[in-house]
Amino acid sequence: MTTTRMAAAAAGVLLVAVAVAGVARGEDPYVFFEWKVTYGTKTLLDAPQKVILINGEFPGPRINCSSNNNIVVNVFNQLDEPLLFTWNGMQHRKNSWQDGLAGTQCPIAPGTNYTYKWQPKDQIGSFFYFPSLGMHRAAGGYGGISVVSRLLIPVPFDPPADDHMVLIGDWYTKDHAAMAKMLDAGKSFGRPHGVVINGKSGKAAADPPMFTVEAGKTYRLRVCNVGIKASLNFRIQGHDMKLVEMEGSHTVQDMYDSLDVHVGHCLSVLVDADQKPGDYYAVASTRFIHEAKSVSAVIRYAGSSTPPSPAVPEPPAGWAWSINQWRSFRWNLTASAARPNPQGSYHYGQINITRTIRLMVSRGHIDGKLKYGFNGVSHVDAETPLKLAEYFNVTDGVFRYNQMTDVPPAVNGPLHVVPNVITAEFRTFIEIIFENPEKSMDSWSAEERKTYNLLDGVSRHSVQVYPRSWTAIMLTFDNAGMWNVRSNIWERHYLGEQLYISVVSPARSLRDEYNMPENALRCGKVVGLPLPPSYLPA
Repeated sequence: MTTTRMAAAAAGVLLVAVAVAGVARGEDPYVFFEWKVTYGTKTLLDAPQKVILINGEFPGPRINCSSNNNIVVNVFNQLDEPLLFTWNGMQHRKNSWQDGLAGTQCPIAPGTNYTYKWQPKDQIGSFFYFPSLGMHRAAGGYGGISVVSRLLIPVPFDPPADDHMVLIGDWYTKDHAAMAKMLDAGKSFGRPHGVVINGKSGKAAADPPMFTVEAGKTYRLRVCNVGIKASLNFRIQGHDMKLVEMEGSHTVQDMYDSLDVHVGHCLSVLVDADQKPGDYYAVASTRFIHEAKSVSAVIRYAGSSTPPSPAVPEPPAGWAWSINQWRSFRWNLTASAARPNPQGSYHYGQINITRTIRLMVSRGHIDGKLKYGFNGVSHVDAETPLKLAEYFNVTDGVFRYNQMTDVPPAVNGPLHVVPNVITAEFRTFIEIIFENPEKSMDSWSAEERKTYNLLDGVSRHSVQVYPRSWTAIMLTFDNAGMWNVRSNIWERHYLGEQLYISVVSPARSLRDEYNMPENALRCGKVVGLPLPPSYLPA
């Protein structure tokens, strides 16, 4: 269930992600990775700078797997500072231990390693990973995740000739540590300096070609916006794109000549190599900011010696175009695939919504420094990860639950800077309204529920909230754990626009949640404590 209304144009897009739902059964095939994470120097936007490499690669290695595979990633931190990876869009059913955020895990110390183990349980689709601490995300360290359906599960399109990951994102030439210091000092690092595609910019992005295709064949492109601030528009010179999947959901297969991809979003398109053999530009351009930046990569037909036309297609203009396109996306309810409601056991219009949470973006200054938050609370990470404090029952002195109310304060008072953790009752459906005022807005009211798409709104892990607008979503909290709701605009995330939702199963059963992994790192108040009693057998 997703609905958006926009009253006027402004700046800023809010992206949120939540892990939800699930039941795990049995053992499945394993896929192993070993990552050595280091700093390296890359020349991007005509400037050499320090980036985060994985096994010497930027972007990092692609994780190719099937639904329900056991993914084992042994991360060796060879940086000079702590490190964590998060798996954007992975639901981690019963397993928030592997979510890779400061609220769920202790960081991997320099010179040490940690092995993640997680499953894309009953998931398919296109996702990506990135380093989650501080401003690491601005330095690279990201890579794609492709989860294909298991054998014998039909997919609603013919197998493509090849499957390519296209990672697009804005880019800054400032060092990530310097960017963090600017935010700590109350300064913004401003607009991005450019755009990169698969870790390249400028002439390096166009030569050699990004992909080579054969005339008459069809190709799948998984496009993810891995940037930190700017929405991007993606298009291919002379070619239309058929949208077939979005963040784990097969979509109604409509054709588009360009697609807006917001920060944190992923989607899949099929592209027919049906044009005159030659070279063609794939273009990503910033949206909704002054002085638009672009990057162009070449898609080459096999045997081509014809350079691309200099007439690069322009991106669309305005917020209304983007909203109208987003409203055209529909879930393919006839496709056989992993999805939250595979047996049709509930119908959206008949769900008992037990709680409504209205989250208003808050912005203010503390000691002269800019902070962001929700409903007057700006999140700050605790020394002891929230999940560990809860598991060991040592939350006193670490955080208190429910310091944020379910409705925005009547008067926009001062921000409270604390770990922001709210509770949600296990196995309930909750409506969340994200309100992005940007000075003024068209407010949400209960009457607006009549405008919701209760039939085929796309199930996804991220959603944009346009300026002076609201977006309504529905979440089912049948996945016990500690889950992060965050802005994917990383400046806002760093400055507190995030919260955690604690979902506890009263049964304390292994049916509902795994015990803390044996290799879990310890820090803060849980160092040296005896393990709590195990959850009960299912």
